[in-house]
Amino acid sequence: MTRVAVMGAGNWGTAFAGIMADAGATVRMWSRRQEIADQINEGCNLDYLPDLHLPDSIRATTDPEQACVGADIVVLAVPSQTLRTNLETWGSAMPAGAPVISLMKGVELGTTKRMSEVISEVGRVEQDRIVVVSGPNLAPEIAQHQPAASVVACADMGTAERVATAIATRYFRPYTDTDVVGAEVCGATKNVIALAVGMAEGLGFGDNTKATIITRGLAETTRLGMALGAHQQTFLGLAGVGDLIATCMSPLSRNHTFGVRLGRGMAVEEAAAQLRQTAEGVKSCQSILALGEHHGVELPIVEQVVAVVRDGLPATEVGPKLMARDLKAEKHGTPQPDPH
Repeated sequence: MTRVAVMGAGNWGTAFAGIMADAGATVRMWSRRQEIADQINEGCNLDYLPDLHLPDSIRATTDPEQACVGADIVVLAVPSQTLRTNLETWGSAMPAGAPVISLMKGVELGTTKRMSEVISEVGRVEQDRIVVVSGPNLAPEIAQHQPAASVVACADMGTAERVATAIATRYFRPYTDTDVVGAEVCGATKNVIALAVGMAEGLGFGDNTKATIITRGLAETTRLGMALGAHQQTFLGLAGVGDLIATCMSPLSRNHTFGVRLGRGMAVEEAAAQLRQTAEGVKSCQSILALGEHHGVELPIVEQVVAVVRDGLPATEVGPKLMARDLKAEKHGTPQPDPH
């Protein structure tokens, strides 16, 4: 029987633990908070997924060494901006040779490193053991066992296939790939586009506007990914357009919800206090913009989100700019979906 360590007990970490338990694994979760660990050991996680009943094969602890000991697979499900600190604290507890799954969708502030790069650098994990899982995976729906699919990307196809087998259930379908860069760029950037779509909704714009931002957001994401060496087809698949649609349009999406509140006039601090959970795009928008600037890729939608989140401009001021056509980026950018 596969033994799994899930490091992180938020929405997606908890739902993913449920997937792996349903696939036949025994799961040990690490929680930063004792009260969450206690809830999980009682078969629930009331703070994050109150309607999900967790099987007895899932147990939790606040001791990272205890969570990782003997694990055949390690799953990292902490907020992206805390990954480095967490790995510096307990990364050495991860068993040598075990595949390490990244559920995180962000780009590190300051370094502009993708999560797999941070895992490799700080956790000393070889690239052929790092697996990125990314797709339209809204945790509350998966907790209800609604059908979903995801991309399992690893530089080593054998490792990807091993992980895919370990997470396949009747309601969760994995597809393997080797494009780690593409999966990570899609996963991080779609959160920022979802903030923009949410702001448009909060400002009172309708589906035409939102669809336009989503399509142009896909073009921006593709330009950035191609500049980093990603495969173009990734952006048209589950990790790309699939995840983008779900995150931008669903009220279950934290980034979409955060953006709606900004569009209705809330300050960033007020929206964060009301959400009480991590909306990864709020911080990653700055590092994604910096990454684009470093590689000479123009990201006009990301730039407008940064203007609101970092610079404090009201959403009413950047709303019209979200629709502004960037001819230079579209004419001289790398191959991309037609934004019309």
